[in-house]
Amino acid sequence: MSGWSETWTWIDGKWHEGNPPIMGPRTHGSWLGSSVFDGARFFEGVMPDIDLHCRRVNDSALALGINPTMQAGEMVELTRDGCAKFASDRQIYIKPMYWSENDGAGVIAGDPDSTRFCLCLFDAPMAPKDAAISVTLSPFRRPTMECMPVNAKAGCLYPNNARAMLEARKRGFDNAVVRDMLGNVAELTSANIFMAKDGKVHTPAPNGTFLNGITRQRVIWLLSSAGYDVFERTMDYDEFLEADEIFSTGNYNKVTPVNRIEDRELQPGPVAARARELYWEFSHV
Repeated sequence: MSGWSETWTWIDGKWHEGNPPIMGPRTHGSWLGSSVFDGARFFEGVMPDIDLHCRRVNDSALALGINPTMQAGEMVELTRDGCAKFASDRQIYIKPMYWSENDGAGVIAGDPDSTRFCLCLFDAPMAPKDAAISVTLSPFRRPTMECMPVNAKAGCLYPNNARAMLEARKRGFDNAVVRDMLGNVAELTSANIFMAKDGKVHTPAPNGTFLNGITRQRVIWLLSSAGYDVFERTMDYDEFLEADEIFSTGNYNKVTPVNRIEDRELQPGPVAARARELYWEFSHV
């Protein structure tokens, strides 16, 4: 199908090239949003933490009341098989997914036993090493567990992230800092957020309102192991306005520095550069 980068999708025991039609209008996942997914990466011949991403999609399924049907190890092997279909220099986004096919009791709830699984791989170049982004404060907030399934990487959470990003882009920024319902900094719309001040690293503590990213956890471990003081704590937006450095971590581009917050210009700094270097070293061991 035109408009899509090279894509391979495994479903029902077969690989399909492109963007195959897999959901109808009665499919619960397309109609009422009972889908979960995860995102991992293949680049330079490596797939860092692929096992953790595959385990997490199963955990997300259970959190949304969906019965997972694949073992993490099976997903890893399928991913290796699928990545071999691409040229070796491609940077591939790895997206395992589950969703409810049918309604359960009544219409609103999905049937946990009607779960379907697919694995979608597509060519998605990562940002270059010297890329940086601008950020602003979003007027939108992250939900709590009482409102949404924030303990899952669920598709239904992302329209809120999307509207925050769109609003920021309309004002000339690349991304937005999103707060929780109490006004504390939670994350960016598409990644976790860090700052450095006086050589120390700070990041919002996971409080049940945003995803505690796998890349986030890995970078914390790598920086701590390299001798940095890393603090996970409640953070106010004003702290980021006064930071020496700001950077993000996420699966899509791994580690990305911020070069502007509101009207303040920032230089990508040594902590972000070291975090990226450590992540690449870890990935290629």
